[in-house]
Formats: sequence, C-alpha cells, structure tokens
Amino acid sequence: MTPLWTSADAVTATKGETTTDWQATGVSIDTRTVQPGDLFVALTAARDGHDFVAQALEKGAAAALVSHRPADVAADAPLLIVDDVLAGLADLARFARARTRARIVAVTGSVGKTSTKEMLRSALAMQGRTHAAEASYNNHWGVPLTLARMPVDTQYAIIEIGMNHPGEIAPLSRLTRPHVVMVTTVAPAHLEAFENLSGIAREKASIVTGLDGDGVAVLNADLDTSYILTDIARDAGAQIVTFGTSGEWALGKVRITDSVTTIAIQHDGTEYLCKLSVPGRHFAMNAVAVLAAADALGADPVQSAVNLSRWQPPQGRGTRERVVLDPLEDGITLDLIDDAFNANPTSMDAALEVLAASLPRDDVGRTRRGRRIAILGDMLELGPDEMAMHAGLADSAHLGTVNVIHCAGPRMRALFDALPAELRGHWAPDADDLAATVRSLVDAGDVVLVKGSKGSHVSRVVDAIRKLGHR
Repeated sequence: MTPLWTSADAVTATKGETTTDWQATGVSIDTRTVQPGDLFVALTAARDGHDFVAQALEKGAAAALVSHRPADVAADAPLLIVDDVLAGLADLARFARARTRARIVAVTGSVGKTSTKEMLRSALAMQGRTHAAEASYNNHWGVPLTLARMPVDTQYAIIEIGMNHPGEIAPLSRLTRPHVVMVTTVAPAHLEAFENLSGIAREKASIVTGLDGDGVAVLNADLDTSYILTDIARDAGAQIVTFGTSGEWALGKVRITDSVTTIAIQHDGTEYLCKLSVPGRHFAMNAVAVLAAADALGADPVQSAVNLSRWQPPQGRGTRERVVLDPLEDGITLDLIDDAFNANPTSMDAALEVLAASLPRDDVGRTRRGRRIAILGDMLELGPDEMAMHAGLADSAHLGTVNVIHCAGPRMRALFDALPAELRGHWAPDADDLAATVRSLVDAGDVVLVKGSKGSHVSRVVDAIRKLGHR
C-alpha cells in the first residue's frame, strides 16, 4: 500500500523532528478508532492526547505527532515532535493540499452542509477518486484533519467548513484553497454569536477568501441575504454561479412522496432529472446546488444527477428506518425519521414538510389509525429571540396533516403553548423524560419524526424508539 505519509515528508511539512523513520497509511486523533499504520495526532482538547500516545502505539499506530515525549512512552518510540500539535496538523494539511492535483470544493451554510457534502460525494465518486471526511469534521481541527488524510492521487475533494463564531470560516478556507465554494443557505443558526442574519451571511460569504485563482462561488439566489453573498464574492474576484428557484441552476418541478423526491433542474436550456431515495424539498434544493458545484469542478452534471440516486442522508439528518415492534406478527412496525443531529427554524420546517408527506398505516396498532407524530427538542444558539422562534413553528404550513406534537425542553415549551389544543401531546422538561415514556407515545403504523439540536439530547428519544424493536 502506498503510504499517505512518510517521516521525511512529515518533517518537511512541519519542520519537526522525528525519532526514527516511519510510514503512515492514515491519520487519527482518537485511540478508539485508531487503525494499525495510522499517524496518531495528540491534540489537546477536553483531554490531552499525549496521555493516549502509548495506547495508540500499542494498537499499531505508525507514529505519533506530539509536542513532547510522554513519560510512559518508550525511548525508541516513533514520534514526530513539533512545537504545537494543532499547528503541526495544519502544516500537514497545507503540504497535503499542495502536493495534490485534486479539484476541491468547500461547502458551508447554516443548514445542509453535511448532507450536501455527502450528496457531492455520491455525485462525484464514480467520476474520479473522491475524498471527503467520514463525519462532520468542519471545525479548526476537522478541516486540517480531512486535508491531512487526503491521498496524493485524489481527483475530487469535498471539504465541509462550519462556524460557531465570527472569523472562523476564512482561515479554514485559506487553508483549503478550494477551486469551488458553496453556501447552501443562510438561516438563524448560531445567531447568539451574531448581531443579525446579515452578520451570519457575511461570515458564510468569507469562504470566498480562500478561493484558488479565479475560482467559482456557488451561491443561493433565494435568500433575503443573497445580495450580501454575491457582493462579497464579486469583490473577491470570484466567478459567481447561482442556484435556487430563480438561479442560473434553477429548481423546477418537485414531487415529494412518502419515500422519494423527484426533481427537475434547469440550466442553460437543459433539464436534468434527479430522483432521491428520501423525501424532502430541502434535499431537492441541495441537489440543485450539487449539480452546479459538480459542473464548476469540471464533472459531468448528467452523470452527477444519475449518481444522486445512490445518496442517503447521514445518520441523524433525516434518515428513515422501519422499527419492527413485533417480529412474530406481520406489519407491526413504525417508521422513524431520525433528524436529531441539529435544528433551527429553517431545518425544522423542512423536516415537518417531510413528515407531512409521509404515509402512516391504519389498522395495525392500538389506535387502529396510523399517525404522523413529531417529537421535537430545543433549537439552540438562536439568540435573544429564541422563544419567539420556537413559538413561530406553530405557524408552519405543514402542520395540517400532523396528528400530534410532543415537545422536550424549556424552549420548546413556547411551541407547545402556541400549538392548537388538538396537536398538543406531551411536554417534558428534557428529552430523557420523553424517552422514558416513549412506549406510550408511539404505536405501530405511526410515522415518527424526532428532531432537535444536538445539545437538546433528543437523540435519546431516537434510541428509545429503536429499543422498542428489541424487546
């Protein structure tokens, strides 16, 4: 196997000192997932990675990137010693970026980054060797880690870039030096760190500062803040490509059924047809952006559209599964929509649209009538207007076919109080309380949406529903 890193290249990249010659086939920051042959990077976060170097080497790591020799590590252990481990990882990232001829796209946005990254992976994977992070690695260590893991012969690379506070995106984009950047949307996520949506839009648009040469900015044309995105991209000298209902890549007819979304996309007089294996208008819009970005990268948009049929949303971002409640009796199942990884008003409304399009099944459960049920946890980091934003979900146009809504968390109390009486299920102070009573909340034949911010822990309700199938 061709090594990803040799000690010689790593020393050149980091200006560090190696204790011996070694070759690594991967890069890891976690001893729980480290593989034989990995370079273990001893980052300092909640725990100091130097405390785990000996364990990583025992599990077969080829070497460890450290700022000092840990006391419990043998004198002849393979170490790459640098002044600062995070800076050393960034140095590896720059070197990896410089040595590849890959076409690179960087994706940011308030909603849909990870799903769009995975859509791009599906669209491009059969058109060339494609590299992307296996998880949502989009922060100050995730982006350099993804770049450091990029093989030399990569043809397409997809880098997800996120933020929680102002000033985070531009440095990561400059590290990435993408040929194409994309802003999926601008929505009130992390609003507590910004004065208003315009501030979020400016931060998202700063991704253009890292564009390589005369790169392309793929921008959402349907937003109130679209002019901010285009103005900043134009000032940076980027080529601008727009997508949306009114963009150069335009979303045409969308048909959402219980299990699929069919999409017509128009561009420059050509219509492209896509079929996604999950329902969701928001996924349809992401597909438009993906075709625009794939085309800007030089890939074939027709092949990209065909390849999108293979895409499935990442776990916790709209994945759908059937939970078998009684394996001895046919049809005693419920459908679970797991969207518990993140939430803001935009993504919450999109998830409710998916629930509204779902088809429950009658005559199989206690209630004899299948229901559309939403179990919703708090949306976090929305700033001073968070209670009004939660209450505002009661005005969603997609609640007409929803049967009952259960809420967890102090913020979701605002929605619970704003709902009409016939939609109110149960409110609980936290997700654990709903998880403990989930057996009485759902039934065979139901379609159950679970959604909330990760910090609301509503994923525990997802786990409790899955366990109903393991009695």
